[in-house]
Amino acid sequence: MIICRTPYRVSFFGGGTDYPGWYRQHGGAVIAATIDKYCYLTCRHLPPFFEHRIRVVYRKIETCETIDQITHPTVRETLRFLKLDRGVELHHDGDLPARSGMGSSSAFTVSLLHALHTLRGEMAPKHQLAREAIHIEQEVLKETVGSQDQIMAAHGGLKHVRFQPDGEIEVSPLALPPGRMAELKAHLLLVYTGIARTAADVAKSYVDGIATRRRQLRIMKELVDESLDVLTSGMNILAFGDLLHEAWQAKRSLSNVVSNGEVDALYDRARAAGAIGGKLTGAGGGGFLLLFAPPERHQDVLDALDGRIHVPFEFEPSGSQIIFYEPGVDYQEAERARDKKGYTFKEWDRPALATAEAP
Repeated sequence: MIICRTPYRVSFFGGGTDYPGWYRQHGGAVIAATIDKYCYLTCRHLPPFFEHRIRVVYRKIETCETIDQITHPTVRETLRFLKLDRGVELHHDGDLPARSGMGSSSAFTVSLLHALHTLRGEMAPKHQLAREAIHIEQEVLKETVGSQDQIMAAHGGLKHVRFQPDGEIEVSPLALPPGRMAELKAHLLLVYTGIARTAADVAKSYVDGIATRRRQLRIMKELVDESLDVLTSGMNILAFGDLLHEAWQAKRSLSNVVSNGEVDALYDRARAAGAIGGKLTGAGGGGFLLLFAPPERHQDVLDALDGRIHVPFEFEPSGSQIIFYEPGVDYQEAERARDKKGYTFKEWDRPALATAEAP
C-alpha cells in the first residue's frame, strides 16, 4: 500500500505567462507557493481475486478489465504512459474542492505519477514528476493548461519559476528570513467563492489568442520582478498587496470570463473593508479568492463577504511526498498464471493459484 500526498498551491504573480504558447516565444515567470492543503492518492496492486483488474475511486467508482475501459482521462493515460501491466487499485481524496483554482488537477496528476512510480519500485525525482505531468496534460490530453501547477505540486515551497523560450524551466526557492515569510503569511486570506468552473475553459478564452494579449502578459511578467524586490528588500509589505491589485486588473482584462459580476462584487466589498489587493487563485471564473489585508482588518474583510468559507492555511515546503509505504503480498506470478490460462473470477481454481505461488 502506498499513500502519496501532494500540495495545492496559491499563485501570486505571473499566471498566464506559463502557457507554452506564450513562453516559448517570450519567456515567462511566476511566483507561487504551496500550502498545507493536499491531494491524497492511495494505490496498491490489486489482488487477483476479482472480476476486474483495475479499480479507480474518486467522485465515481470505476471497475475495469483493461486500461482502455477507464473513463477518467488522466488515470487512463497515466497508466498507459507508465505501461503498467498489473492489476491496480487507486483512491483519490482532496482537502479542497476540484475546479477551484488551486492547481488540483495537476496535483492529482503529479500524485498519481509519484504513487505509481513508487509502486513499480522507482524513485522519481521532483523534476521528472513535473515534466511527466506537463507532458501528460499538455501533449497527451491536449488540455489548455499552463506549466506552473505541475512544477509547484512536485517541488513545493515558495518558488520563483522561470520559463525559457527553449523549453527549460528554472525553479528557484525564495529564501526569505522567517520573519518576512511570517509577515507575508499574516497578511493573506483565502476565501472560497462557491463558484466552480473548469480552468481549461476559462484559459481557452484567452490562450487561443494569446499573441493579442502582449501588453497584459508583459505587465504580469514585470510584476514578478517588482514583487521579488518587495519581498527581498525589506520594503513595506503592503506594497505586495498593491502589486496584487495591479496584477488582478491586468489578469481580468485578458478575457470577459476571467471574472464576473459576482466575483467583482466580492472583491470590491473586500477592498472596501480593508483588503489592499487580491486575485482569483487560478485561471479565473471562480474558485478561491486570495486577499491581502493587514491582519487587524481580516475580520472586517470576512464579515463583508457574506459568510463565504474562510480557509486558514500555512505555507508548505516539501511538495509531493510518499507518506506511507508498506509492501503487500506479491501476487505477480499468480496474475501471470491467471492471464495465461484466461481464468475469470467465477472459474477460479484454488490449486492453480497455489501452484502459481509455489517457489
